[in-house]
Amino acid sequence: MKRTHWKPPWFLLLGCAATAMLAANAAEEIRRLAALMEWKPGTVVADIGAGDGSYSFASAERVGATGKVYATEIDTKKLEALRAEAAKRKRQNVAVVEGKEADTNLPTACCDAIFLRHVYHHLTKPTEFDANIVRSLKPGGRLAIVDFPPRPGLDPVEGVPANRGGHGIPQKIVIEELTAAGLKMEEVVNDWPENDYCVLFVKK
Repeated sequence: MKRTHWKPPWFLLLGCAATAMLAANAAEEIRRLAALMEWKPGTVVADIGAGDGSYSFASAERVGATGKVYATEIDTKKLEALRAEAAKRKRQNVAVVEGKEADTNLPTACCDAIFLRHVYHHLTKPTEFDANIVRSLKPGGRLAIVDFPPRPGLDPVEGVPANRGGHGIPQKIVIEELTAAGLKMEEVVNDWPENDYCVLFVKK
């Protein structure tokens, strides 16, 4: 009897390839972010607006077992998925936290580093949220905002301040708002992946 081998359908293969590519992109971007923010084993990091967790889990690899990553989200289904994925990966150094519209919900002075990737332009209460970011950072802690200027063709974000100028946020506004919150701007990187920019701040 001739044996036949099951072949997965093409769309499953494409899905697996896309997932692997996303994980590789996240790992590379986190490698660059870790170097910029001077992470080391034992660093405590927060990924605000963690989404599917790709960047949180890549961060957890970077900081090692002695470090910790807070993965925050406000969406209930995303929170459930993050918790399930952390359990599946047996990631003891990833803590999933339910955030709020105006609050990180992180402990005070808990983080050496916090980053928001494609999240800051979605904040509807940036003044309040920025104050909570500052509260969550340790003295000398760093904040990285990875975002993009307003781009044509993207749907507007509801509820955000009018000065965003569309879907995205001008770099100048990011710097103004976070320096007003009490952080010091350290560096601007304009050649970030996906035509984004990265602005680095420090808490003095």
